[in-house]
Amino acid sequence: MSPLVVLAVLMGMKTLSLDLLERIMAAYDNEDGSRQAIANRYRVSLGMVTKLLQQRRRTGDIGSRHYCAGRKPIIVGSHRHQMRVLLGNRHDMTLNELRSALGMTRTLPAIHYALEGLGLT
Repeated sequence: MSPLVVLAVLMGMKTLSLDLLERIMAAYDNEDGSRQAIANRYRVSLGMVTKLLQQRRRTGDIGSRHYCAGRKPIIVGSHRHQMRVLLGNRHDMTLNELRSALGMTRTLPAIHYALEGLGLT
């Protein structure tokens, strides 16, 4: 579960179903009332209707975007490949030596977790 979903659950907010989002958009597209009237009918905030319209305009999609949330990885695929190559050549490298060989400024725990994700020790 993503951190935003957890936060939403803790704050008592619910993720809206795709079916509900589609009905809101259909009501808007059919000009079944103002944005406020549509928000009231479907028991969502006016801000939710506005954000939904903006998302559709920007991305062409109205589905949940929780998968886009959170921190982006700092150690990417090319770094992971380099780690495998370096450790393949020299198995006893320390994290500090590996960091230096990669020319990275990342923390040692970050490198450790990246290696752990690769199944390397």
